[in-house]
Amino acid sequence: MSRNESTTSAATNDLDHLVPAWLNLPEVAERLGVGVNRVRQLLRDGELIALPHGERGVLHVPADFLAGDRVVKGLAGTLTVLHDAGYDEVEAVRWLHTPDDGLDGTPIAALADNRGRQVRRQAQALGF
Repeated sequence: MSRNESTTSAATNDLDHLVPAWLNLPEVAERLGVGVNRVRQLLRDGELIALPHGERGVLHVPADFLAGDRVVKGLAGTLTVLHDAGYDEVEAVRWLHTPDDGLDGTPIAALADNRGRQVRRQAQALGF
């Protein structure tokens, strides 16, 4: 395992207390009703984030990034804002799952409640 992989693995392990559940890529594909290749495309397009998770370091997506059979509305735009603010994937997942007083809960919960504009305003403030 390289130093970078080791660092990423350690960083994702500390997310276990923030992220309630994870889905591997085949599980995401099943929930969305698409093939795994389409899920990989969503990852490449920045519409979802997957991190190595578990003992074998297989890519997993936080389960709360999905609402039923779709990606949570506003997640892709929020991920773009976080990326523009300099956040990497681990930091973005951590921010989305950390309670924020300005949102009365976590940003991912606010997105699920259709408060994307408010979440993106909070995320934009991170860049300043």
